[in-house]
Amino acid sequence: MARMSTPRTRAPRTLTQKLGSVVLGFESVVVFLAGLTVYGLKALPAPIPPWWGIVGGSVVAIVMIALAGAIARPGAIAVGWVLQVLVLAAAFLVPAIALVALIFGGMWAYATIVGARVDRRTPTVTSTEPHTESE
Repeated sequence: MARMSTPRTRAPRTLTQKLGSVVLGFESVVVFLAGLTVYGLKALPAPIPPWWGIVGGSVVAIVMIALAGAIARPGAIAVGWVLQVLVLAAAFLVPAIALVALIFGGMWAYATIVGARVDRRTPTVTSTEPHTESE
């Protein structure tokens, strides 16, 4: 006999979480391509093999995708800020990455700061029961 369970409902995502996950998702593609650029330009210091550029870009991109999915968890926004600083630090290897870091860092700042401001003004839904209108 099959066991019936009620579907788990999750809380609706805030605007900060929605915008943050979109920014991280798109940024992950660009970060992976930046890793390929670091590899292609052989921009890493001499003792480090160039293929570590691909590995680094891939790891950061995967962490960004994972964080985009876990954006509702506590501390996720702070980890997103750490990733933005990490991408900016990659500009020491390839200066053009600074432009990417500034663009996506600006979008991340907008998503987290302005999104939080809008979220504070928006009333939250606390009931999980369906809303019915009475006449």
